[in-house]
Amino acid sequence: MKIGIIGAGNIGGNLTRRLTALGHEVSVANSRGPQTLTELARETGATPVTVGEAARGAAVVVVTVPLKSVPDLPAGVLDGAAEGVAVIDTGNYYPQRDGRIAAIEDDGLTESRWTERQLGHAVTKAFNGTYAQDILDRHRPEGAADRIALPVAGDDEAAKRTVRALIGELGFDTVDAGGIDDSWRQQPGSPVYGLRADADGVAKALAEASPERPEDFRA
Repeated sequence: MKIGIIGAGNIGGNLTRRLTALGHEVSVANSRGPQTLTELARETGATPVTVGEAARGAAVVVVTVPLKSVPDLPAGVLDGAAEGVAVIDTGNYYPQRDGRIAAIEDDGLTESRWTERQLGHAVTKAFNGTYAQDILDRHRPEGAADRIALPVAGDDEAAKRTVRALIGELGFDTVDAGGIDDSWRQQPGSPVYGLRADADGVAKALAEASPERPEDFRA
Protein backbone atom coordinates (compact mmCIF):
# COMPACT_ATOMS: atom_id res chain seq x y z
CA MET A 1 0.00 0.00 0.00
CA LYS A 2 1.22 3.52 -0.72
CA ILE A 3 1.25 5.57 2.48
CA GLY A 4 2.15 9.22 3.02
CA ILE A 5 3.30 10.45 6.40
CA ILE A 6 3.28 14.17 7.17
CA GLY A 7 5.41 14.71 10.25
CA ALA A 8 8.55 12.80 11.14
CA GLY A 9 8.59 13.19 14.90
CA ASN A 10 8.33 10.29 17.34
CA ILE A 11 5.02 8.90 16.05
CA GLY A 12 5.67 9.67 12.38
CA GLY A 13 9.20 8.32 12.49
CA ASN A 14 8.24 5.07 14.18
CA LEU A 15 5.27 4.53 11.88
CA THR A 16 7.67 4.99 9.00
CA ARG A 17 9.95 2.33 10.48
CA ARG A 18 7.20 -0.23 11.04
CA LEU A 19 5.24 0.35 7.86
CA THR A 20 8.30 0.06 5.64
CA ALA A 21 9.30 -3.10 7.53
CA LEU A 22 5.88 -4.51 6.63
CA GLY A 23 6.51 -3.83 2.96
CA HIS A 24 4.47 -0.68 2.45
CA GLU A 25 5.64 2.07 0.10
CA VAL A 26 6.07 5.05 2.40
CA SER A 27 6.70 8.70 1.56
CA VAL A 28 7.60 10.85 4.54
CA ALA A 29 7.72 14.63 4.91
CA ASN A 30 8.41 17.22 7.57
CA SER A 31 8.37 20.99 7.82
CA ARG A 32 12.14 21.29 7.38
CA GLY A 33 12.34 19.62 4.00
CA PRO A 34 13.34 16.22 2.57
CA GLN A 35 17.05 16.96 2.90
CA THR A 36 16.65 16.58 6.68
CA LEU A 37 15.17 13.08 6.31
CA THR A 38 18.07 11.34 4.59
CA GLU A 39 19.04 9.36 7.68
CA LEU A 40 15.48 8.08 8.22
CA ALA A 41 15.24 7.26 4.52
CA ARG A 42 18.54 5.37 4.61
CA GLU A 43 17.40 3.42 7.67
CA THR A 44 13.95 2.51 6.37
CA GLY A 45 13.87 2.78 2.60
CA ALA A 46 11.11 5.39 2.80
CA THR A 47 11.10 8.20 0.24
CA PRO A 48 11.70 11.68 1.67
CA VAL A 49 9.45 14.26 0.01
CA THR A 50 8.08 17.74 0.56
CA VAL A 51 4.87 18.11 2.53
CA GLY A 52 3.04 18.98 -0.67
CA GLU A 53 4.14 15.71 -2.26
CA ALA A 54 3.44 13.37 0.64
CA ALA A 55 -0.13 12.46 -0.30
CA ARG A 56 0.52 11.87 -3.99
CA GLY A 57 -1.02 8.52 -4.93
CA ALA A 58 -1.41 7.51 -1.27
CA ALA A 59 -4.23 5.26 -0.08
CA VAL A 60 -3.51 6.32 3.52
CA VAL A 61 -2.11 9.65 4.71
CA VAL A 62 -1.00 10.12 8.31
CA VAL A 63 -1.05 13.69 9.61
CA THR A 64 1.11 13.74 12.71
CA VAL A 65 2.08 17.34 13.39
CA PRO A 66 1.38 19.66 16.35
CA LEU A 67 -2.20 20.91 16.21
CA LYS A 68 -1.05 24.51 15.87
CA SER A 69 0.79 23.53 12.68
CA VAL A 70 -2.20 22.01 10.87
CA PRO A 71 -3.46 25.36 9.45
CA ASP A 72 0.06 25.98 8.08
CA LEU A 73 0.03 22.87 5.90
CA PRO A 74 -0.03 23.76 2.18
CA ALA A 75 -3.42 24.39 0.62
CA GLY A 76 -4.56 21.26 -1.15
CA VAL A 77 -2.10 19.12 0.81
CA LEU A 78 -4.26 16.05 0.10
CA ASP A 79 -4.60 16.76 -3.62
CA GLY A 80 -3.32 13.88 -5.69
CA ALA A 81 -4.10 11.24 -3.08
CA ALA A 82 -5.81 8.04 -4.20
CA GLU A 83 -9.57 8.12 -4.48
CA GLY A 84 -11.13 7.35 -1.10
CA VAL A 85 -7.90 8.12 0.77
CA ALA A 86 -8.04 7.43 4.51
CA VAL A 87 -6.52 10.31 6.49
CA ILE A 88 -5.27 9.45 9.97
CA ASP A 89 -5.13 12.28 12.50
CA THR A 90 -2.82 11.56 15.44
CA GLY A 91 -3.08 15.08 16.86
CA ASN A 92 -3.80 16.33 20.36
CA TYR A 93 -4.64 19.78 21.66
CA TYR A 94 -2.15 21.03 24.23
CA PRO A 95 -2.95 24.73 24.77
CA GLN A 96 0.42 25.33 26.45
CA ARG A 97 2.00 24.37 23.11
CA ASP A 98 -0.70 25.17 20.57
CA GLY A 99 -2.09 28.38 21.99
CA ARG A 100 -5.76 28.88 22.67
CA ILE A 101 -8.03 27.54 19.92
CA ALA A 102 -11.45 29.11 20.46
CA ALA A 103 -13.33 26.59 18.31
CA ILE A 104 -12.17 23.85 20.69
CA GLU A 105 -12.32 25.78 23.96
CA ASP A 106 -15.52 27.78 23.39
CA ASP A 107 -17.44 26.04 20.62
CA GLY A 108 -16.81 22.51 21.86
CA LEU A 109 -15.35 21.09 18.67
CA THR A 110 -13.36 17.94 19.15
CA GLU A 111 -9.72 18.23 18.18
CA SER A 112 -10.21 16.04 15.13
CA ARG A 113 -13.33 17.88 13.96
CA TRP A 114 -11.28 21.07 14.07
CA THR A 115 -8.51 19.34 12.12
CA GLU A 116 -11.01 18.15 9.51
CA ARG A 117 -12.08 21.73 8.93
CA GLN A 118 -8.49 22.83 8.40
CA LEU A 119 -7.78 19.98 5.97
CA GLY A 120 -11.13 20.03 4.18
CA HIS A 121 -11.27 16.24 4.42
CA ALA A 122 -12.66 13.66 6.83
CA VAL A 123 -10.13 12.14 9.22
CA THR A 124 -9.88 9.03 11.32
CA LYS A 125 -8.46 9.64 14.79
CA ALA A 126 -5.89 7.03 15.86
CA PHE A 127 -2.49 6.75 17.59
CA ASN A 128 -3.08 10.01 19.48
CA GLY A 129 -2.74 8.33 22.88
CA THR A 130 -0.16 5.75 21.82
CA TYR A 131 3.38 5.83 23.19
CA ALA A 132 5.65 6.19 20.17
CA GLN A 133 8.03 3.51 21.40
CA ASP A 134 5.15 1.04 21.69
CA ILE A 135 4.78 1.16 17.90
CA LEU A 136 8.21 -0.48 17.72
CA ASP A 137 8.15 -2.61 20.87
CA ARG A 138 4.59 -3.59 21.79
CA HIS A 139 3.24 -5.05 18.54
CA ARG A 140 2.09 -8.65 18.92
CA PRO A 141 0.59 -11.36 16.69
CA GLU A 142 -3.18 -11.56 16.46
CA GLY A 143 -4.54 -13.55 19.38
CA ALA A 144 -1.54 -12.97 21.67
CA ALA A 145 -2.55 -12.64 25.31
CA ASP A 146 -0.60 -9.39 25.74
CA ARG A 147 -1.72 -7.71 22.49
CA ILE A 148 -2.94 -4.21 23.27
CA ALA A 149 -5.77 -2.31 21.57
CA LEU A 150 -6.06 1.22 20.22
CA PRO A 151 -9.24 3.32 19.97
CA VAL A 152 -10.18 4.48 16.48
CA ALA A 153 -12.81 7.18 15.80
CA GLY A 154 -14.16 8.45 12.50
CA ASP A 155 -17.28 9.18 10.47
CA ASP A 156 -16.12 7.59 7.20
CA GLU A 157 -16.78 3.91 7.81
CA ALA A 158 -14.75 2.76 4.78
CA ALA A 159 -11.76 4.82 5.89
CA LYS A 160 -12.15 3.53 9.44
CA ARG A 161 -12.09 -0.06 8.19
CA THR A 162 -8.90 0.68 6.25
CA VAL A 163 -7.26 2.24 9.30
CA ARG A 164 -8.31 -0.56 11.63
CA ALA A 165 -6.96 -3.16 9.21
CA LEU A 166 -3.65 -1.31 8.98
CA ILE A 167 -3.39 -1.08 12.76
CA GLY A 168 -4.11 -4.80 12.96
CA GLU A 169 -1.28 -5.41 10.52
CA LEU A 170 0.97 -3.29 12.72
CA GLY A 171 0.28 -5.70 15.57
CA PHE A 172 -2.49 -4.09 17.63
CA ASP A 173 -6.19 -4.74 18.15
CA THR A 174 -8.66 -1.87 17.69
CA VAL A 175 -11.85 -0.65 19.31
CA ASP A 176 -14.39 1.41 17.39
CA ALA A 177 -14.60 4.65 19.39
CA GLY A 178 -17.50 6.08 17.39
CA GLY A 179 -17.59 9.13 15.17
CA ILE A 180 -15.41 12.22 15.23
CA ASP A 181 -17.88 13.99 17.52
CA ASP A 182 -17.29 11.12 19.97
CA SER A 183 -13.51 11.37 19.76
CA TRP A 184 -13.34 13.50 22.91
CA ARG A 185 -13.37 10.11 24.64
CA GLN A 186 -9.76 9.58 23.58
CA GLN A 187 -8.43 13.13 23.96
CA PRO A 188 -5.63 13.94 26.46
CA GLY A 189 -6.69 13.45 30.05
CA SER A 190 -9.29 10.80 29.24
CA PRO A 191 -9.10 7.33 30.83
CA VAL A 192 -8.03 5.70 27.55
CA TYR A 193 -5.26 8.22 26.80
CA GLY A 194 -1.94 6.39 27.14
CA LEU A 195 -3.72 3.23 28.32
CA ARG A 196 -2.07 -0.10 27.54
CA ALA A 197 -4.95 -2.56 27.67
CA ASP A 198 -6.76 -5.15 25.63
CA ALA A 199 -9.92 -4.41 23.67
CA ASP A 200 -12.19 -4.92 26.69
CA GLY A 201 -10.08 -2.56 28.79
CA VAL A 202 -10.07 0.08 26.08
CA ALA A 203 -13.84 -0.18 25.60
CA LYS A 204 -14.35 0.21 29.36
CA ALA A 205 -12.09 3.28 29.47
CA LEU A 206 -13.94 4.88 26.56
CA ALA A 207 -17.27 4.32 28.33
CA GLU A 208 -15.94 5.95 31.51
CA ALA A 209 -14.74 9.13 29.79
CA SER A 210 -16.17 12.51 30.74
CA PRO A 211 -16.78 15.24 28.17
CA GLU A 212 -15.37 17.79 30.60
CA ARG A 213 -11.74 18.38 29.63
CA PRO A 214 -9.40 18.21 32.68
CA GLU A 215 -8.07 21.59 33.78
CA ASP A 216 -4.54 20.51 32.82
CA PHE A 217 -5.68 20.33 29.19
CA ARG A 218 -7.54 23.64 29.00
CA ALA A 219 -6.16 27.03 28.05
